[in-house]
Amino acid sequence: MSLQDLYREVILDHYRSPRNRGRLEHATLENEGANPLCGDEVTIFATLDEAGRVTEAKFLAKGCSISQAAASMMTERIRGKTLQEAEAVYEQVRAMMHGETEGDLAALGDLAALAGVRKFPVRIKCALLAWETLRDAVKQRDGAA
Repeated sequence: MSLQDLYREVILDHYRSPRNRGRLEHATLENEGANPLCGDEVTIFATLDEAGRVTEAKFLAKGCSISQAAASMMTERIRGKTLQEAEAVYEQVRAMMHGETEGDLAALGDLAALAGVRKFPVRIKCALLAWETLRDAVKQRDGAA
């Protein structure tokens, strides 16, 4: 099995068996995002502990397999991280998507499976939608504080 096939399988696995799908009552952060170009929609929910670490993250989504798989991967990856650490992971994923880095993809875990999306520029927005929705939720919270 080629690396590309393995990555495809990881994306399909997260799409078919999404992790953390569902609504999170009493979320510290909640935000809806959409990609009007393709119709993808996502709502991100997260709770933070007193130290500012993500204790739980969930999502609801409609749209393509890439956007839904990426949301599943993101919610797994940010659990236990501070918002600053989650932002750093976002920056790594964004740089990977835009071909700005060829760094250690293994450090990204399942998120590395999204590397092939950069071959299809119109799909990059799909893969980053959940991350950008989370970032907007943090900005809204910080603006209200």
